[in-house]
Amino acid sequence: MRHLRKNRKFGRTADYRRRFLWNLAANLIIKERIRTTEARAKEIRPLVEKIVSTAKNETLANRRLLLKNLTVKTVNKLFKELMPRFKERKGGYLRILKLGVRKNDGAGMTIIEFVD
Repeated sequence: MRHLRKNRKFGRTADYRRRFLWNLAANLIIKERIRTTEARAKEIRPLVEKIVSTAKNETLANRRLLLKNLTVKTVNKLFKELMPRFKERKGGYLRILKLGVRKNDGAGMTIIEFVD
């Protein structure tokens, strides 16, 4: 039974799942909009919200904290381009738009993007 277990497994081990979600988050930060399944979008949304909230306080410690899991290019884009846009915003940096189902396997497809 999965009582009180709210995270999705995606058929992967814990280490691989963690890297998978961080890579999705990095792609979202670099491209600012990605097309993915509904389950993946719902899973990375809180992760990216926390990343953006951490980056709003621009300190060396926060930069190094994000560099543990993200590349230099991603962190630079986050601090230089995205943070000025979200400086006054309290939260809710992302939106998920539903597109319908994928023809191949019937998975719900979405677009997850940053709010302007």
